[in-house]
Amino acid sequence: MKYELATCTWGDEELAAIRDVVESGNFTMGVKVAEFERRFADYLGARHCVMVNSGSSANLLMTAALFFRKERRLERGDEVLVPAVSWATTYTPLAQYGLRLRFVDIDLNTLNFDLDALERALSPRTRAVLAVNLLGNSNDYGRISQMLAGRGIDLLEDNCESLGGEWERRKLGTIGVMGTFSCYFSHHISTMEGGVVATDDDELYHILLSLRSHGWTRHLPDDNLVCAKGSDPFEESFRFVLPGYNVRPVEMSGAVGIRQLEKLPRFVETRRRNADRFLARFGGDQRFIVQRELGRSSWFGFSLVLRDESADRGKIVAKLRDAGIETRPVVAGNFARKEVVKWFDCEVPAELPNADIVDARGFFVGNNPEDLSPQIDYLKEVLDGVV
Repeated sequence: MKYELATCTWGDEELAAIRDVVESGNFTMGVKVAEFERRFADYLGARHCVMVNSGSSANLLMTAALFFRKERRLERGDEVLVPAVSWATTYTPLAQYGLRLRFVDIDLNTLNFDLDALERALSPRTRAVLAVNLLGNSNDYGRISQMLAGRGIDLLEDNCESLGGEWERRKLGTIGVMGTFSCYFSHHISTMEGGVVATDDDELYHILLSLRSHGWTRHLPDDNLVCAKGSDPFEESFRFVLPGYNVRPVEMSGAVGIRQLEKLPRFVETRRRNADRFLARFGGDQRFIVQRELGRSSWFGFSLVLRDESADRGKIVAKLRDAGIETRPVVAGNFARKEVVKWFDCEVPAELPNADIVDARGFFVGNNPEDLSPQIDYLKEVLDGVV
């Protein structure tokens, strides 16, 4: 490929970190994971971070935790508002916990919530809003916060594609009661598989610690907000208090994550420089709608939505592939139209015209933490010959 969707960001530092873990003989979650969690929280300016084995698992634990706090617990049948364009595991944990999903249209320019549609979709049954910061780009949290003020509605963030993005100098993923992150191969940092949940809430943090490891008490501090711990370590070693999972990361993931976090500021700045180049080439191109930045995006990728409804996206994508340019749909397109939703308790309270446009006419190309000026110029050259 001449323009790849993602490239490996590992170097000698990550390989050395893995060797250190192998030589230590401790492969399960341990001191390196704990250090990574501390450093990740420091980077975000968050009180707590919990590492898990994937961003998908992070969304699962974030959803589950809200069912086990002492006050204002979510219950099956409660309503959660979600954007119509995102990835599958934004939605599936909500459905698996029996929550009712209401799909809300997106803004065609930001690719995040259409704020007017979101406001209209709020109802007396709404208990949570799950905002997805798509492709590195922030939602308008000023207006969302105004909408939710005083209504007892939890704001959650799926920030799996947007590590390093900001809204009014706050890191994305720290604005809601909890935020999730992914450390998959193509994301802003890579432990190959891995994810994180961030929160400032002590009780939710303790719940997350228990849920991550079988629902037991072993990793809870003595003074915690889940249960009173006994004094006998033998009895506590296999004491289960919540219906949890085993979604723990391995120690190598934590070790690699530490090295990746050291590189993250440089990664994000390089992605932003690439975005400047992309916008210089495509920002005024009337054939395409390109994503409008809110706050400071960390630019996971570059989206292109065809304005001409008669344009043949399939032909264009095929030409790009033949030219060695890798593309994908804009995340999963309009998820409300996927076959899987027949298994969900969900509704579409209003039409989703913008999500349908993205579904039918959108695609994106990659952004990597290296100078992509030649690739972006080549993309423009190829598209000029096709569209």
